[in-house]
Parts: sequence; C-alpha cells; structure tokens
Amino acid sequence: LEILVTVLNENDNNPVFAQPNLTRAFPEDTKVDTVIVAREELSATDADLDTIYYELTTTVQDTDGYFAIRGVNNPEIYLQKALDYDKFNLTTLLLYARDRPVSSPEPTRTATATITVIIEQSDTRAPWFLPCTQIHSDSSVCISSPYSGRVNISELSTEPLVLEPGPIYAVDPDYTIRDRIVYSIVGGNTDEVFSVDADTGNLTMNKIVTSPDSFLLQVMATQVSNIRKYSVATVEIKVINKSNFPPYFEKGVYNGTVFVGLPQKSFVYQAEDPSTPLVITAMDQDFPDV
Repeated sequence: LEILVTVLNENDNNPVFAQPNLTRAFPEDTKVDTVIVAREELSATDADLDTIYYELTTTVQDTDGYFAIRGVNNPEIYLQKALDYDKFNLTTLLLYARDRPVSSPEPTRTATATITVIIEQSDTRAPWFLPCTQIHSDSSVCISSPYSGRVNISELSTEPLVLEPGPIYAVDPDYTIRDRIVYSIVGGNTDEVFSVDADTGNLTMNKIVTSPDSFLLQVMATQVSNIRKYSVATVEIKVINKSNFPPYFEKGVYNGTVFVGLPQKSFVYQAEDPSTPLVITAMDQDFPDV
C-alpha cells in the first residue's frame, strides 16, 4: 500500500523586518523624489514565503503626504513633497508589512517598522533687514521698510548716524545656521560721503555735505559663507540746515470764539475781535524769513 502525504504550508509566522527601528536625517532642501530609505533596508521576510504587502503612515499631525512608498510591494520610501523646516523638523513614519492584502478576509499577520525622520534646516533664505513684517503665516517672507536719517549741511558728524525706524541691522533667518552678516554700500554714495561698518552696520560720514540734495543709499547685507545670499536696503539721508533754536509760539495763550450752528470747517474767530479769524503762528530763529 503506497500512501502519499502532502504537507500544506500554514500561515503561522509573522513577517519580520531586519531593522524595525530606523533614523534618518535630511536637509530641508532635499529634492522631491529622493530616496529616504532604500528598499533593501525595509524589505520584510516571511518564513511562510507569502507575498508581503506594505503600507506607510505617519504619526505626527500635518506631516502626512510628504513621504510615500514606491508601491504596495515595494517599501522604498521617497520624498513626495518639498520640505519646510519652519513647518516641521521631525516626524515618525510607521511601515506595516502584511502577508495578506489589506482588504483580504483571511487572517493576516503583520509586522511594523518605525522610521524617525529628522529635518535639518538648510541655508535657503537671504538676510532680513530688521525691523520687518512677516507677510505669510509660515514666516517664509519678511518685508522691511526703508531706513531714513538726516545730516546738517556743511557739518561733519563724528558719531554713527541716528536712523529710523532703527539702526541698520540684518539677520540670517535660517536661525539654526545664523551665518555672520557683513554690510557694504553698493549705490547712491555720491563722492563717498558715507561709510558703513562691515560688522555693525553703523553709518558714518567721511566728509561734509555742501549741497542740500538728499542721498538715497543702497546698503547690502551679505552672508559671510555664501555671498549669493544677500539683501539690499534703501537708506534715505536728508541734508538740512542746522537747527540751533527750537520753534516758539508768538503767544503763550490763544483765545477764540465760535458761533452756534456753524457747519464743519468754519473759522474760529479771535475772542477780542470776533470779525477776525484766529491764527496760531509759530516762529523759529533758525529761519527768520519763513
């Protein structure tokens, strides 16, 4: 009597990842479609020799959609969307390996691998002149206002000029890098009247100004390690006559009279002479003819 025995393979083994915990670090300017973790590092094995089906999820809110796998049977993880360090700099991915499709009614055995992805800030932005106003909620753009100041005609100031809304100052917005900033005047400096300190941004005078014409300087802030990262700010310097005296009013007290029922913008009249409009006049000894 010949008896033929066939041994059937029972699904009694879980898929196994060779490395169930992985950590990878990438700069934020990594190009889309770059491989984050290779297929060889993530492929699971199954002693039952079943086909493995993969699924990738993320555990960190608002980081979904940045990473993906190549296919249901290919666990290679790649970058699907451009990164932004200001949005997030760390996420955790979960890669599931199943020996049955997700929709299968049969009992399924599963393994899980955890991939920690660290995002490193890249030098992606040019310097910002301060103060500035952020115009996007993600802090990617900050717009500064022009600087302005005054100098007296035919007078040499030996101190750094006082500017509005503040001194010339720029920072590297990639705050984990914080590259050093150097300053230079690249335009509008007629006759080299002004100088800017390369390290501090202080603006000083080299010589006196003999013309009442204003200066419209262009000051450039450049990163030391990358001269292609620069910004230019405008500095308007007005030339004025020196003021030695404060203005003063002709009278200490002015008395006026108004009449009931008059429309808006009607004249206020002098209390002592109701037929003459009230005029408030200020004088300045620096400008006696004005």
